[in-house]
Amino acid sequence: MANRTVPAPPHFAEKFAYSQARRVGDFIAVSGTPGRGADGEVVGEGDAYAQARQALENVKRSVEALGGRMEQVVRTRIYLTDMNYIWDIGRAHLEFFTGIDPATSLVKVTGFFDPKILVEVDCDAVVMPQ
Repeated sequence: MANRTVPAPPHFAEKFAYSQARRVGDFIAVSGTPGRGADGEVVGEGDAYAQARQALENVKRSVEALGGRMEQVVRTRIYLTDMNYIWDIGRAHLEFFTGIDPATSLVKVTGFFDPKILVEVDCDAVVMPQ
């Protein structure tokens, strides 16, 4: 069975054994993904919607890099630092998953390793032939 990965950012991979995403057969798992831009900096500091949207763009990039599509995402997990952000994050989630409606968990956390991060998203996808 083929095994492919999207590597973790180098500064994390050298200190913690993980991949940003991994595909085994038809299954893709994407690790917890914050709203960081290409430069590695948090996008939209203090703005949960902007961070959620960027996190979902990053998730999408990982899924597509492994041959999947967002329509094949079957589960998302959303971690947020403040439940007051729920509707901002929900708005971003809706933009990516309207009509797909993956199973979703929403978990409040006390914080992330970078205090600027307000939300992280991970997901699972099943790649089926079209």
